[in-house]
Amino acid sequence: MKIKANGIDIEVEDTGPARAGEPERPVLLLIHGLGMQLIAWPQLMVQKLVEAGYRVIRFDNRDIGLSQHFDHLRVPNLLWTATRLRLGFPVLPPYSLSDMAQDTLGVLDALGVQRAHVLGVSMGGMIAQRLALAAPARLLSLTSVMSSSGARHLPLPSSDVMRVVMQRAPANREAQIQQTVHVVQAIAGKVYPVPEAVIRERAARAIDRSHHPVGMQRQLVAVGCDFARARALPRISVPTLVVHGNQDGMVPLPGGQDTAKRIPGARLVVIDGMGHDLPDPVVPLLLDAVLPHLQAHQAQTPN
Repeated sequence: MKIKANGIDIEVEDTGPARAGEPERPVLLLIHGLGMQLIAWPQLMVQKLVEAGYRVIRFDNRDIGLSQHFDHLRVPNLLWTATRLRLGFPVLPPYSLSDMAQDTLGVLDALGVQRAHVLGVSMGGMIAQRLALAAPARLLSLTSVMSSSGARHLPLPSSDVMRVVMQRAPANREAQIQQTVHVVQAIAGKVYPVPEAVIRERAARAIDRSHHPVGMQRQLVAVGCDFARARALPRISVPTLVVHGNQDGMVPLPGGQDTAKRIPGARLVVIDGMGHDLPDPVVPLLLDAVLPHLQAHQAQTPN
């Protein structure tokens, strides 16, 4: 369904509040990563969270999927932007991760949710961190998965991974699907590989729903420009869990370690063999860490 959040159109999937006479279910808001649509969340994960008693809310971030696109803004030159950032020169992004955090807060407002658990993966973890800084009273807990603090000194993906990830999006649908296969295989890790047929099916479904690579470029610039977030993380007061895989090809493990180190009281869980993806075999391992964290910080009053 489409809602208005922070003044823009956002596409949302909501498992919904409890029926009349049933106890209120705590809300878990999921924020996905760079260029990822809400349909990318593993159905197994959503199902298990609902079975555990949570109202699960997913949405398309701005500029991606069925949410509002920002094509009135410039198309970023990624090479020029990366060069300026590497040399320490200022870059003005089309929009910021703080703007995207306000979108997320707007989703909660539009759905009448006063407090929620928030879980973000990759870029979504960065947005969740910004949300915890901007509106701590609205979060029951924060979970940052396969994400980073944004600190400048942290290691980047390998040159081989960057070469695959930064390839120009092809115009042909079959080539787009094959490019997705190459990207996922480069970042997902070797211990829990995703079958190519599964990647192809997911890619085809996403492309047919909405294919908007320039939106992902603008999101990427927002990520690259948010390095100051690292200095702000010690102000987070929300109970925080940081989860990271030791085979992450996109955001190396030090990104998660640095995040946990900077947030007071944060707990770090490292999942052996997990890469930068959530294949079904990894979902139970992730939930083994996440569910106790959520249960330890339930709301004392209903939303």
